[in-house]
Amino acid sequence: MNMIPRLVSCWLALAGTALTRDVFDPLSYVDPLIGASNGGNVFPGASLPYGMAKAVADTNSGSRQGGFTMDGSAVTGFSMMHDSGTGGNPSLGNFALFAYANCPGGDINRCAFPKKTRAAFGGFRNRDVSAKPGTFGITLNSGIRAEMTTTHHASLFKFSFPTDGPDGEPAKPLILQDLTDLADSRQDNGTVTVDPATGRITGSARFLPSFGAGSFELHFCTDFSGAKILDSGIFVNSRASTEVQTLTISRSINGYPLPGGAFVRFNSGAEPILVRTATSFISASQACQHAEKEIPHFDFTAVSEAATKAWRKKMSPIKVSTSKVNGSMLTNFYSGIYRTMINPQNYTGENPLWSSNEPYFDSFYCIWDQFRSQLPFLTIMDPTAVTEMVRSLIDTYRHLGWLPDCRMSLNKGYTQGGSNADVVLADAFVKGLKGGIDWDDGYAAVVKDAEVEPYDWCCNGRGGLDSWKALGYIPVQDFDYKGFGTMTRSISRTLEYAYNDFCIAQMSAGLGKSSDTEKYLESSDNWQNLFKADQPSVWWNGTDTGFTGFFQPRYLNKTWGFQDPLNCSNLDSFSVCSLQNTGRETFESSIWEYGFYVPHDQATLITLYGGPDAFVARLNYLHDSEITYIGNEPSFLTVFQYHYAGRPALSALRARFYIPSFFQPTPAGLPGNDDSGAMGSFVAFAMMGLFPNPGQDVYLITPPFFEEVNITHPLTRKTARVRNVGFDPSDAQKVYIQSATLNGEAYTKNWVDHSFFTEGKELVLTLGRNESAWGTRTEDLPPSLGNYEGFGGGANSTVLARASALWGKRGYKGDFEMRNRYGT
Repeated sequence: MNMIPRLVSCWLALAGTALTRDVFDPLSYVDPLIGASNGGNVFPGASLPYGMAKAVADTNSGSRQGGFTMDGSAVTGFSMMHDSGTGGNPSLGNFALFAYANCPGGDINRCAFPKKTRAAFGGFRNRDVSAKPGTFGITLNSGIRAEMTTTHHASLFKFSFPTDGPDGEPAKPLILQDLTDLADSRQDNGTVTVDPATGRITGSARFLPSFGAGSFELHFCTDFSGAKILDSGIFVNSRASTEVQTLTISRSINGYPLPGGAFVRFNSGAEPILVRTATSFISASQACQHAEKEIPHFDFTAVSEAATKAWRKKMSPIKVSTSKVNGSMLTNFYSGIYRTMINPQNYTGENPLWSSNEPYFDSFYCIWDQFRSQLPFLTIMDPTAVTEMVRSLIDTYRHLGWLPDCRMSLNKGYTQGGSNADVVLADAFVKGLKGGIDWDDGYAAVVKDAEVEPYDWCCNGRGGLDSWKALGYIPVQDFDYKGFGTMTRSISRTLEYAYNDFCIAQMSAGLGKSSDTEKYLESSDNWQNLFKADQPSVWWNGTDTGFTGFFQPRYLNKTWGFQDPLNCSNLDSFSVCSLQNTGRETFESSIWEYGFYVPHDQATLITLYGGPDAFVARLNYLHDSEITYIGNEPSFLTVFQYHYAGRPALSALRARFYIPSFFQPTPAGLPGNDDSGAMGSFVAFAMMGLFPNPGQDVYLITPPFFEEVNITHPLTRKTARVRNVGFDPSDAQKVYIQSATLNGEAYTKNWVDHSFFTEGKELVLTLGRNESAWGTRTEDLPPSLGNYEGFGGGANSTVLARASALWGKRGYKGDFEMRNRYGT
């Protein structure tokens, strides 16, 4: 299929009235509601960057993973803890509040207490929703207006009521708090107490994580300010009493969590009622301390303004030219950046599992999604936060024995593929992050992933290590008696383990461990052991794709198994491709797509596929036939892998096709789950014109979507700049780089390294309407472990020779030492 007409129409759609601002405010271009419908699953509510408190209205949608949706579902409560963009079961949403202007006839039992029944009072219109960084508001059809803002651990809600209740009686508001969560996962012995004198509600309950094993106990503390308290009490199921102030409740009687909680009623709704609530994994007392310290005066304006200020500071490093582009493009870009800083969440001081002076971050949900672009983006945007995250990952290894591959709500999450925290650590290591990171412990952690099989590799480490070491691949139907996990994904695990080992080799080389470097470079070649050169790919109707040579499963006896290369693709509606026992040998992605997942050795892969022209043809087929889908993270790097075949112009065209076709600044504007900001970081990197190969010090150059992009490094305070000469967003063909300069000198490489950001270099790209020779020579291509044989030159004969060539080409040691000076 010819994608140029579609590219032209999409690119022209972005041309529009130029926007100029005397004072540039990135928050003016942030819309937190992007992804609030159509399965984006974002958290669109009030939060600080990486904040633990996350306040929003919760709906009863089937896509309520982030709490609030704009799909016509009703509000069931207002809760103060959430994750963002996740799949799986809904996450958090604990201890929801709900408000009524009054109970008919003054009878509290005529108010609806259970979550399912109070949804009848939670209708709203999308036009009555407002959201900006740090603040969220919604007006229900009942006339009640709920606004919310947060500090790090505490949320402040402001409920405004109509003068009269729905039955015409004077408003005597009732606000309840429910021992529930989004997933209805509460276990036995939830407790709640309300103080009749002050109205303070405290309590706790045990819940289940949404994509992991175990449980967690959470505590809360809620106070009120505004009207005088009329009475208070507790409720169980659909009945309430002002005579009882304390409740301990079981999970359920018939399988569904039994509704229960507390309420406070007020004698007037003439003035807004403010509700301050905080949570803690330690105790209700600590939750009260958070609330009293962080929100001492119930000053909604002050808290909201402080939250806005915190977001503006975090968003300030990146400034783009607003001329010649329309507002939707700017909103797409800055909203993507905003979403990268919702998760992971900083739970430092809130970890009851071990005592440590190190930071503790949670909601790594999941690293399989986050390592590809979100965490690399934050390494540029907020290296201090990434340094703390890396320290937290290493400290988790110290106390639990393993780096997590997924973690939420103090629990181990399920491993989707390899041990991809190895990639996160390597990415931070080669980019010079320092700031208290114990790299000796970090290296010990990644080596343990490679060498020791855990009993429960469902949730950390790697399975099948005996076979990995003996055969050089993970067999389908492996014999593994040392550890246990879902015995699927043998192809994707093999490919991910190979890249994980390459990342370990980078760290070992930087630490001067040459024997380890040789060892892990050797095993990073294991991906080739599953390449079946004569394997064809045929469509289900019998039409041959025309391509031969694909990865295939192999058994313990080294014979080949079979998986259709198109299984688990975007067009496959019948295969099971997740963590089910009946899952395929690739995870959430086809063999066609995983066929490009050799991030460290594209040169050898290109050779196996028949050279650069054949590689480009295969990559085009992947995209043009819609085998891949940009709504899932394995597709991200494939958009830019044309660089490795000497065709960087095609990467630019692909990026401009997917944005804005699949990424629009609307509630339904995301192509899939945002996955903790993964989709947001893809948009930000692609529009910025520098896309990472995660785990390596490589950023692939394409023209930015703006005339100029300025990135001020938060630590060095030096500003890196990318400038387009001849920029014209109304001309869809004028996106080809004709020439480039770096700091005023001619530059022909189609990639830069991280020093571009830390040293504040300037990259000037001259654009034209025709593909040029820029970035196409062998010496211009990004680093690869093997040689680019199709471009001239022979393959290195040994691993050590390849390693020497790689580090020599990169100037790694000196570069690492130089950037250490800029570490946090």
